[in-house]
Amino acid sequence: MSPADQLKAMKARTEKLLGGQEILERLQAGKKLRVKLGVDPTRPDLTFGHMVVLNKLRQFQDLGHQAVLIIGDYTTRIGDPTGRSDTRPVLTEAEIETNAKTYLEQAYRILDPQKTEVRRNSEWFGKMSFLDALNLSRQMTVAQMLVRDDFAKRHAAGTPISIVEFLYPLLQGYDSVMLQADLEIGGSDQLFNMMVGRDLQQNAGQAPQAVLGMPLLVGLDGVKKMSKSLGNYIAFNENPKDMFGKIMSVPDDTMWVYYDLLLEVSGEELTALRALHPMEAKKQLAARMTDKFHGDGAGQKERTEFETVFSKGGTRSDMPSFTWATLTQGASEFGVVDLLAATNLFPSKKEIRRLIEGGAVKLNDDKVSDPSLRVPQPTEPLVIQAGKRTFIKVL
Repeated sequence: MSPADQLKAMKARTEKLLGGQEILERLQAGKKLRVKLGVDPTRPDLTFGHMVVLNKLRQFQDLGHQAVLIIGDYTTRIGDPTGRSDTRPVLTEAEIETNAKTYLEQAYRILDPQKTEVRRNSEWFGKMSFLDALNLSRQMTVAQMLVRDDFAKRHAAGTPISIVEFLYPLLQGYDSVMLQADLEIGGSDQLFNMMVGRDLQQNAGQAPQAVLGMPLLVGLDGVKKMSKSLGNYIAFNENPKDMFGKIMSVPDDTMWVYYDLLLEVSGEELTALRALHPMEAKKQLAARMTDKFHGDGAGQKERTEFETVFSKGGTRSDMPSFTWATLTQGASEFGVVDLLAATNLFPSKKEIRRLIEGGAVKLNDDKVSDPSLRVPQPTEPLVIQAGKRTFIKVL
């Protein structure tokens, strides 16, 4: 692919490219680009939101460039303030290490591990002296930091901003110096941090990196950025049933965004998909994404189960089964909240009560509306539905 065609491909599905002319010149000179993507292991799971930037990094691998995945095991101790209205909680080193290991395993579902250079920023920050940190801090002012929208809002509202949070963009930028990155990929909300890297490279006498800002994937609500803190996410490690079901719950307009940013379908294919009934198009999306993470055939299996439950009024063939004695220690009757809690399928009794009060729990075909209901020991198998996707059989 010619340098001009490569640059065109790099720009596809992006929101912002800064330094494109510089990249074109490096491509024309035959340079193999070092392309950086940083992830902080703040949680155990990657989500579909991460898939957008990982897809782009994989594209650079396919074009013959060097992908560099930074595991921010050191910067996680600070916490990226992007989009935050408060200070992030501090994780222990053990939590960070556990999360870092799972991040790599999940990232390799998208990236080619043989073409991925993996680095941890503790490699250099762990050796940095306090004087080194002070010298790094000299390279930006408080006024420059307050240009950031999230910092500006917190400062105006009187919400505390720790000094260490001011250091985060400098640390992310310093990663680029240490790696001599040619280009950095991140969400469009990361542009400030990535531009700091560009400035620090110039200060260090390096050629500045280009900055590629990717769209932020909206979550299941179709409005806000996909986020674990908002609960509107789909994780790479989601089980097939929940992955399929969550995708089926997204608004129709969001479905087309997922086709474009996650499956990266062509314009022609997207036009053909839009000609289908929206329900059919969404089932195909859910099946293809489930196949991608759980293997060929997993999507069709979940589609069949979904249609059995939601189109034909049936129940899932693979629902978990429990014995009455196991859940109740042999009681002749048992409270419905305690019965469901004993399955360990729900995060809390509070969540179970919320489902009941919202009319989302059925015993066989009878809707439960009272959380204090006591359930007698059944004489035949009892099927309990809690929410749209959870079915339980009690024998």
